[in-house]
Amino acid sequence: MAQLYFYYSTMNAGKSTSLLQSAYNYEERGMNTLVYTAAIDDRDKEGHVSSRVGLHREAELFKADTNLFEEVKTHQESKTLSCVLLDESQFLTKEQVRQLSQVVDQLKLPVLCYGIRTDFLGELFQGSQYLLAWADKLIELKTICRCGKKATMVVRHDDSGKVLSEGAQIEVGGNEKYLSFCRKHFNQAMESGDINVA
Repeated sequence: MAQLYFYYSTMNAGKSTSLLQSAYNYEERGMNTLVYTAAIDDRDKEGHVSSRVGLHREAELFKADTNLFEEVKTHQESKTLSCVLLDESQFLTKEQVRQLSQVVDQLKLPVLCYGIRTDFLGELFQGSQYLLAWADKLIELKTICRCGKKATMVVRHDDSGKVLSEGAQIEVGGNEKYLSFCRKHFNQAMESGDINVA
């Protein structure tokens, strides 16, 4: 039975690697997949999902106005799909999460979403909020803080290591802008303004 899955974590937990492995598993068995990534994430080659361990593949792009139900339905009509996978799903809108639930319920396709749960201020991204609320299965992918505890929070910082406590929720970046911390060290970094507290 098809379900809506949300694989969530902080930065650097292997979300893209896990997505790529899942797509490979389907395709190795002769099944077709449809892979999406957010157009807003332009760190790597456009239209590609890339992992920090060097894996990558082509992907369709979604923007805030993309109707994912209609796109998936069109793809399904041209070739039989077995699974839909989305990277950077924190950038989905509420309406797009609803559309993905329709893909599951009406088109009977499993949808696997991978994304960050909270932003640099500890607030939910819109896509993550509605995936947490509406997904059939929630799976946490884990990474660790500098102290060795599970990291659950993300800190945004500048080039000098100063912690940023204001700014736009969405600012695409990698290790040069973001670090993953446990809650204790996230709070200490936010209070001190320095990433080197942990």
